Parts: sequence; C-alpha cells; structure tokens
Amino acid sequence: DKFNATLHDAMALIIITFQTCAGMWINAFIVLVLCVAWVKKKSFNTNEKILLFLGCDRFWFLCITWVYSIFSIIYPWCFYVHPIPQIFAAIQSFLNSSNLWVSACLCFFYCVKIANFRHNFFIYLKLKIDRMVPWLVLGSLLLSLVVCILVYDITNEAHCNNFNSTTLGNFWKLSIRMDEHFFPIFFISGFGFATAFMAVIFSALPLLFSLWRHKRKMQTNSVKNLSIDAHEKAMKSILSFFLIYSINFMCLVLTLIYATKNENPVTYLILVLQYIFPAVHSLTLIFSNPKLEKALLRTLSCVKCKACTR
Repeated sequence: DKFNATLHDAMALIIITFQTCAGMWINAFIVLVLCVAWVKKKSFNTNEKILLFLGCDRFWFLCITWVYSIFSIIYPWCFYVHPIPQIFAAIQSFLNSSNLWVSACLCFFYCVKIANFRHNFFIYLKLKIDRMVPWLVLGSLLLSLVVCILVYDITNEAHCNNFNSTTLGNFWKLSIRMDEHFFPIFFISGFGFATAFMAVIFSALPLLFSLWRHKRKMQTNSVKNLSIDAHEKAMKSILSFFLIYSINFMCLVLTLIYATKNENPVTYLILVLQYIFPAVHSLTLIFSNPKLEKALLRTLSCVKCKACTR
C-alpha cells in the first residue's frame, strides 16, 4: 500500500509539473511579447493591458500551485505549521479569483468591442469601454483581495479551534472537520465562481450571436471570403473560450464538492483539469491575437532552425 501510494504521488507530481511548466512558459511568452511591444511602441491598447495582467496572474498562480503540490506530496508536515496553510490558501484564493474575474472582464471587453447592436446603452458602453476596463480590473483585484482576507481568517480560525495542546511547538491537529469550519469558504468561492461564469455567459453568447448574424449578412451580400474567414475565426475563439471556461467552472464546483473526500481519484482528475485551464486558454488567446500568433510562429521557426543546424 505504501509503495502504491508513493508511486501514485510520483505520477501525480510528474503530471502536475509538466502541466505547470507548459502553462508558465505560455503565459511568460505572452508577457514577454507584450512588454517588448510596449517598449517599442511606448503605448498599450486596452486588449493588451488585460492580456498582460492575465498572463502575469496565471504565471504566478501556476507557480504557487506547483510549489503547493510539491510540498503537499514531499513535505506534507509543513502544512501543519502555522501559518503556512493559511498563507497558501489565501494566495491561491486571490490568484484564482482574480484569474476568473479578469478572464470575465476580457470576454466582456470583446463583447462590447466586437459585437454590433444598435441599442443606446450598448453604444454608450462601446464608447466608454476603454475607460471602464481599468476600473473593472481594479474591482476584480479588490474583490479577490476581500476573498483572500476572508479565506485567511476562516482557515486560521479553523486551525486555531482544532489546535491540539499535546502537540509540540506550532504543529496542528491533523483531524480538522472541513465540512464544519470551511463551509463559509465553500459558499464564498461558489458564489464568486457562479457570478464570474454568469458574466462570461452574458458576454460570450451575445457576441457569438452578433458575429453569426454579421457573417450571414456578408454571405448574402457576397462579401470577400477574407472578411468571412476573420469572423469565423473570431467565433471559434469565443466559442472555445466559452467551452474551456465552462469546463473549468464545473471543475471548480466539483472541487468544492469533493474537498472533504481524502484520497479520492476524482479529486486528482479535477486538479489536472484545473491546471490545464490557464495553459489552454492562454494558448487560445495567442492564436486569436495576430501579434502573439506571429511572435509564437517566429519563435518556433527559430527553434526549429537551430535544432536543424545542430
């Protein structure tokens, strides 16, 4: 049993490490390309600002979760020392919450900027969206900070209430009732996940409808295929983002359901899918952005040429 558990932990660590390295490389590439373009042009458009922040946020989220996974498998006793578990829980909550909310802000920005509706309120949003985005991102950070503080306080209180006076130093009692003490965290996290997912739905679906309607008009008017292809590419990008975000939302909900189940195979599968989200969605953003796509293809061609010369 001990050998099987060790082998299982080793396989989980290898898979998580591979996914984390891939996701960190993809998001670091986005940040690097945007920073280089910023230095050259000395200007940033709104889309690039959101992508830059999202890339930084996901890079550190993957980094922290990777460190957490390593310590939880190799040095599990560290999470019974105050205040290591509280700090990890708070930082992960902040980065995960800001990741979800900024992703929703990006989808909302695309909807307002690309979609074409004649309603007065929508026209007003289209004119003011560039000024609204910094405030939306700031609001996402403040909301994530509130969640971070609440998570730290709740986990700290849970550990303090379950402190075992017979233990030595700052070690905590192992038998913590997750379902009793961490219910407020489940409620706060679930409410935040659901709200961000609803924001994505109300942004992605109108955008897809507008792109589909505009594509139908161009086909009936015999417009050039190049414009139709651009609209089809935009529709595929938005649809892929919506599907990826939906899968991630279901994984987050399942994480809350199976949080009290120890050594459950479903929890490992959910964690693997959660680690995939920052990498796959960032890769989708690269191929939907001409500047990032050209930079990636140029980088891959350079690497291929160097490999061939060797």
